[in-house]
Amino acid sequence: MTRITRLLIANRGEIARRITRTAREMGIAVVAVYAEPDRDAPFVREADEAVALGGTTSAETYLSIEKILDAAKRSGADAVHPGYGFLSENAAFAQAVIDAGLTWVGPSPVAIAAMGDKLAAKARLAAAAVPMLPSIEIVDMSPVTLAAAGEQIGFPVLVKASAGGGGRGMRIVRDPSQLANAVASARREAASAFGNDTVFLERYIDVSRHIEIQVLGDTHGTVIHCFERECSIQRRHQKVVEEAPSSAVDPDLRRRMGEAAVSAAAAIGYTNAGTVEFLLDTRGAFFFLEMNTRLQVEHPVTESITGLDLVREQIRIAEGEPISVRQEDLSISGHAIEVRLYAEDPAKNFLPAPGTVLAWHPAVEPAIRFDSGIESGSAVPVHFDPMLAKVIAHAPTREEAALRLALALERTRIHGLTTNRDFLVATLRHEAFLAGDTTTAFIDTHQPASERTPSAEIVQAAMLAAALSGQQSSGASPWVRGPDAPQQFRFRHRTEEFALQCARNADGGVNWSIGEHSGVARVLHTDGETLGLEVDDLRHNLTVFRAGDRIWVQDNRGEVQLTELPRFPVAEAKAISGGYRAAMPGKVIVVAVSPGESVKRGQLLLVLEAMKMEHRVVADDDGVIGAVSVVVGQQVDANQVMVVVDGGTK
Repeated sequence: MTRITRLLIANRGEIARRITRTAREMGIAVVAVYAEPDRDAPFVREADEAVALGGTTSAETYLSIEKILDAAKRSGADAVHPGYGFLSENAAFAQAVIDAGLTWVGPSPVAIAAMGDKLAAKARLAAAAVPMLPSIEIVDMSPVTLAAAGEQIGFPVLVKASAGGGGRGMRIVRDPSQLANAVASARREAASAFGNDTVFLERYIDVSRHIEIQVLGDTHGTVIHCFERECSIQRRHQKVVEEAPSSAVDPDLRRRMGEAAVSAAAAIGYTNAGTVEFLLDTRGAFFFLEMNTRLQVEHPVTESITGLDLVREQIRIAEGEPISVRQEDLSISGHAIEVRLYAEDPAKNFLPAPGTVLAWHPAVEPAIRFDSGIESGSAVPVHFDPMLAKVIAHAPTREEAALRLALALERTRIHGLTTNRDFLVATLRHEAFLAGDTTTAFIDTHQPASERTPSAEIVQAAMLAAALSGQQSSGASPWVRGPDAPQQFRFRHRTEEFALQCARNADGGVNWSIGEHSGVARVLHTDGETLGLEVDDLRHNLTVFRAGDRIWVQDNRGEVQLTELPRFPVAEAKAISGGYRAAMPGKVIVVAVSPGESVKRGQLLLVLEAMKMEHRVVADDDGVIGAVSVVVGQQVDANQVMVVVDGGTK
């Protein structure tokens, strides 16, 4: 048996913190590695030792085998855990770790290679009679060959990166005329994310469920499954909501899918933790998608319903220990649901929204699990995935788990960033979700609200709280202590501006008016950022957080964001007519137009690469290119004008 005493985690963010937690419980010291943007991140500070990788991008840091092995040598680590993403499914990295005399916490390089190439994996398991969707590798980019491949598969088709994962290098194509562009884009993204631009076409099923089976294999020849997870609710082919068990899987289907997953793992001599993914159609037939030879982001829901610590199992297996349980020992307890809290804007097609977390206070009640990579003051850099935290609820029933999770999200304070929190709450409370209608078409079909729409009364209370909160360390509001002259405040909520008039009355209350609305408010207590406010006999417990002229007011139903306006309007910078600006910092990877060129509505102007994704900028209207102010390879800042279309409305 091998004993791990010093574990290097070749990853970042929440998964690095998650692995650290279990390693510490097992008496194992932890070494972190970090890119320059992560220098002050919690996972770095919490490690026993941290080694700088000397770079900014993924390619320069977390994808550099040489740098990570050097960090292991310098720190005296005797084992490496890859987490998920980055090098976690890189067979060459696994082999290099083993060749360096270190313990690899993961499956063998042979198993990773066997399943890492999705095309090879499909061929191998198809020979073992595992049901497959038809697919064709793209080796010739000629229009004739692409058209023939598309017709052979049948539209709609899914373009997939052979070495891909996490939704990278994937495109749905419904129109044959868009196939060439989709393949080219997927190849670029796959090459950037995985260093391998091989792609293939696979039949796309519009209405289906994404069901995956967690497996564990040890070096003693035992392979077991830990039941299923459903991960059907996705955007950009990336999972947003995951749960276990699935509402669509009955005991017989669970047994058959579990047996198929165990057979697939056993066929390649699989060891450690892995996941076999299937597509389940509306008839109850399932098809192999891929095998992820690593820990999954959504592993906490399996831990919740089984009582296992999957990271502990990974470490034990790497040390040569047997799996701690037998198949017959496992049973399902209750229901668990996980959501991924992202810095992104659902109202803008889930566009990533990097920035700084000004305040992070996870809800204390109801009691749920937060696996986060952030704290107050954390930066969310443009260079990496914008996931902030995984939030997991476990309850006796599915409905209770969903409602508990929604309430905890509402009570969580996260200020400074645009997030998908309101979208997640709307999803969890949607009647279709609660009824178990969670196919891959859920978002398109049901379109959960992308943001909360607070009532007029809630917005008024928020403005009153912002105006009346005493921003003093003593905690006492000046409105409580003595007479004050009438005051006026101006706020913006979203696009609407409001004028608030306040005047203290004889009994210590505050007479207020906002437009045609008026009433009486009273500050009941203040304590730091917390404010007790009574508005027309209705009590509110609120928190008020300020950063410059921006104000976040939150109650137990979520937050209201306000901007405090100056007494006199400030002239705004003149907008450039027809100017297309960068929505976030990034790198220009395609410029598709030239000055003087006529363009049609919907025509591609350029492609921006940011936060590991490609973002296409297309013309909103017909027009003529007036100017192109960027070139391929150029780094651009948020709000920077890149293209001007004369006659356009941008």
